[in-house]
Amino acid sequence: AAKGLEYLHDKASPPVIYRDLKCSNILLGEGYHPKLSDFGLAKLGPVGDKTHVSTRVMGTYGYCAPEYAMTGQLTLKSDVYSFGVVFLEIITGRKAIDNSRAGGEQNLVAWARPLFKDRRKFAQMADPLLQGQYPVRGLYQALAVAAMCVQEQPNMRPLIADVVTALTYLASQRYDPETQSVQGPRTGSSTPRMRRE
Repeated sequence: AAKGLEYLHDKASPPVIYRDLKCSNILLGEGYHPKLSDFGLAKLGPVGDKTHVSTRVMGTYGYCAPEYAMTGQLTLKSDVYSFGVVFLEIITGRKAIDNSRAGGEQNLVAWARPLFKDRRKFAQMADPLLQGQYPVRGLYQALAVAAMCVQEQPNMRPLIADVVTALTYLASQRYDPETQSVQGPRTGSSTPRMRRE
């Protein structure tokens, strides 16, 4: 899904803002390759020196970037926020909005933000169905990517191309379930850094 957004943001001309990224709009094709679907709300992105597109707020509650929900100003970083919510859903096994949970836990991002600040609480964010069978370092790195994507301020969020780079690095690591250790990347030697623009 991140690669699909990267194509829309960086390779399409003019860029396209997807505007409604959520799990139900990501279909799995042959070989479990994700495909973005339902482009009904997509908008052509800003061109030239413009930073945003102003539009009526559309999209799904829980996935919309806060600045877009409040002002109607849509940017490429609005999609990055939505991707961060989807990624958090995958990591935690929770829904973006879950009204069956207690008040402070209904909104996934609002629940996660205080936990992002304390590494000792990261294990609380792992999907309980994993039953602790995951590389702790991989969880920390995945949560770091998700946390950057759901930053309150859009200029603090990474570019989707940098998210793709980070996720490619994470996917390149080998995990030994016997020792629960990570053997490092198959290629490359260091964790990629994210830049913000």
